[in-house]
Amino acid sequence: MSDYPKEFLDLLNSIEAKRPRTVIQHILQHGFITSQELKDVYGYNHPPRAVRDVREYGIPLITYRIEGTDGRKIAAYKFGDPSTLKNTVSKAAGRTILSKALKQALIDKYGSKCFVYYEAMDEALLQVDHRIPYEIGGEQDESNIDTYMLLCPSANRAKSWTCEHCENWHEKDEAFCVRCFWAFPENYDHIAGKFQKIISIVFTGDEIADYNKLIEITGAEKAQETIKGLISDFLK
Repeated sequence: MSDYPKEFLDLLNSIEAKRPRTVIQHILQHGFITSQELKDVYGYNHPPRAVRDVREYGIPLITYRIEGTDGRKIAAYKFGDPSTLKNTVSKAAGRTILSKALKQALIDKYGSKCFVYYEAMDEALLQVDHRIPYEIGGEQDESNIDTYMLLCPSANRAKSWTCEHCENWHEKDEAFCVRCFWAFPENYDHIAGKFQKIISIVFTGDEIADYNKLIEITGAEKAQETIKGLISDFLK
């Protein structure tokens, strides 16, 4: 650890988000981290996403190949040359502080709830995410809080997976994202390019008994169809 410049170490240690911090601290301790360790030790089923989280803070990572425990080649990651950061270190380091203020500003305006599930929850569980993926829209001005959203961990994972498998991941058309459910669930035309609409229904407390009864009567596979039928009848 002492081989790295103090400014670089300050940046690494300033990052508090769990996933990138896990990657960073492991590399600091062991010199590198593998895709196998990210899966088997830390439970991250999509290692490139965890690695990208680190890179989004401006931290250089080198990807190379080593032999895994089963003899097959796997990806490994280590820090790149800290000098390549140049003036981006202070900007990236400041992002952690700004993100705390940004999260609080979003909570103050919208309440402590997930933008996708509309479910109120402990603010400690909520994560700040770009409405338009960083890989497509780049960094946004955090003074404009409406370019960001609050997501629960489940919604954040679902959004990441969907965006990474969307045709626009390579096209990088910001206008396409602006009309997508995963960017603006309050006003959208499509879901990852598909003409669809979605309502997330979360059952809590005494409502769980209603959910269990519904599944008992209809079966899990037909529950959605039944709910749609009830809505259709209600609107007639």
